[in-house]
Amino acid sequence: MIEENSRIAGRKRFIIFAVLFSLAGLVLVLRYGYLMLFPTQLPRPVRNERLAGRGPILDRNGRLLALETRLGNVTLWRPEMTDIEDLSLELAPLLEQTPAELIHRINSSQSDFLYLSRQVTEPVIRLIEAGIRDGTFRGVGIEPVVGRIYPERNLAAQIIGFVGDEGTGLAGIEFAFDRELRGEQGTRLLNRGSQIFLTIDVNIQYILESIAIRTMNESRAEALIFMAMDPRTGEILGSVSLPGFDPNMVRLSDEISRMDRPAIWAFEPGSTFKVFSLAALMDAGAIFEDTVFICNGSYERLTGRGERITIHCLGNHGRVNARDIIVFSCNAGAAYAADQMGSALFYHYLKDFGFGTRTGAGNPGETAGFLRATERWSERSQPTISMGQEIAVSALQMIQAISAVANDGVLVPPRIVSRIVSPDGRTQGNVEGGQARRVLSAETSRAMRNYMVDATSYVGTGWRAFVEDLPLGIKTGTAQMIDSQSGAYSSTDFIASAIALLPADSPSLVLYLAVFKPQGEIYGGRIAAPPIREAAEAIVNYMGIPRGRNPQIVHPGSVSIPILPYPAVNETVPDFTGVAKRLLLPLLARDDLRFLIYGDGWVVRQNPAPGSPITQGTVIILELE
Repeated sequence: MIEENSRIAGRKRFIIFAVLFSLAGLVLVLRYGYLMLFPTQLPRPVRNERLAGRGPILDRNGRLLALETRLGNVTLWRPEMTDIEDLSLELAPLLEQTPAELIHRINSSQSDFLYLSRQVTEPVIRLIEAGIRDGTFRGVGIEPVVGRIYPERNLAAQIIGFVGDEGTGLAGIEFAFDRELRGEQGTRLLNRGSQIFLTIDVNIQYILESIAIRTMNESRAEALIFMAMDPRTGEILGSVSLPGFDPNMVRLSDEISRMDRPAIWAFEPGSTFKVFSLAALMDAGAIFEDTVFICNGSYERLTGRGERITIHCLGNHGRVNARDIIVFSCNAGAAYAADQMGSALFYHYLKDFGFGTRTGAGNPGETAGFLRATERWSERSQPTISMGQEIAVSALQMIQAISAVANDGVLVPPRIVSRIVSPDGRTQGNVEGGQARRVLSAETSRAMRNYMVDATSYVGTGWRAFVEDLPLGIKTGTAQMIDSQSGAYSSTDFIASAIALLPADSPSLVLYLAVFKPQGEIYGGRIAAPPIREAAEAIVNYMGIPRGRNPQIVHPGSVSIPILPYPAVNETVPDFTGVAKRLLLPLLARDDLRFLIYGDGWVVRQNPAPGSPITQGTVIILELE
């Protein structure tokens, strides 16, 4: 009886399971048939993209160098697509593809949802959205993404850097200050990030880049660095690194062109370094202004082990003192002078100038250069270092060190970021550089400046940098480069350079130029001095630095400039026509609205039109000319 009941119960369970399984199968068949008959009812995949309000990067005067812009990924949901050939013919030109390429892309996809193109620009988005509305592009969608636009293109590109597809900073200021630019993550949207103001002046940057490009082309050089700094504050006013790249098209660039050479490259400076070695020797009392050395075309010394050390000079200068060593760039004189100081004290001065240590200017990946400890020096190291060999420096270290000569002995570290402004307009504080410190006496610094001015005389190596009515001090240099294959100095590869300060009596501008592997002419006095003069002329006029034919005029009065209000943005979109860009910048800090600003100057077009209602998520596009 028990066994019979068990068999009956098992049969009932089997029948129930079979019925349920059949019903489930029937539901699946009916669902599949429905989907086949009505494919347009399939739900389109939804991407819940959060739009980041990444803060802008601006120059010292508020000119935009990097800002957020609207981009879009073009998607396709194949079940909604009707005719692949018609769609491809219409859509391919907008995506800069051929119809055949687009058809192949669609047919080769293993998924019904695919990306046809990523990060297309606003004008293309508008055309595609129009095609979606009129039914031309069935199945096509626009996935909004936040992009980054760099209005000045190549200008200061290595300083500014760039972002990746996810909007994360990958290089330059975009990387170093990524957290500040991104802002803090909220529950629904990312809050707007802070604004980063650089010390760079776009106008000075443009002057330097224009001269640098021409110099590089004329010298057929492999690379070039050109920098300008205010030695009183350490603010870098311009920084050129060639070859360069356009961060708007970063995928077309290579790693070398994206490199911030002034911060990352370490190289032997050559004779420009004599300014610092001679300053150290004089400041320590190892030599004096009237100390005389004999240059008969080379420096020669016999070591205790019987080794003969020889350092060649470009000329036979005869009797030379400290002034002559700078003016004629005498290698033998610098080497003989270096022998007058102990190595420990000489090393101390070089470290105090900042060599062998990062400047902390704010550039990611900055090199510390190369300065060996004295216990690793040979008997020829000190005289060799005195003329700029056996030591590797960065351009940042060079302009940092020359600030001590410019500031009567006080070294001011360089910096590239001026201030950070929060989304609500509050300045979060100036970004201070390193601590200023005294390196030399005022007397030594002034003497070195006088020697550098004398180098622009008709007998000096820097005479091509002479400016008629402006006291400009300069030191030129020509350094042999190391051959990567042999490890010895190359007979064909050189670095031509020059470092200058002006006005020499009270410097407010430092210029540094280094030309790598020039072809033909190789000497710094011939290649680097003329661009220094040209840049000095242009920047002095732009900055209003007093000069003989361009004196300063003192005005005892004051001029009041009324503050012009920008249009109020409340329930409807106002008319922005004719509003200047600088008046629009406060709008970028608003959390309730999103503005996209294109171009420079004044507003000429806008979307939506004036009077349109403002709703949640409204994006106001302003085009300026």
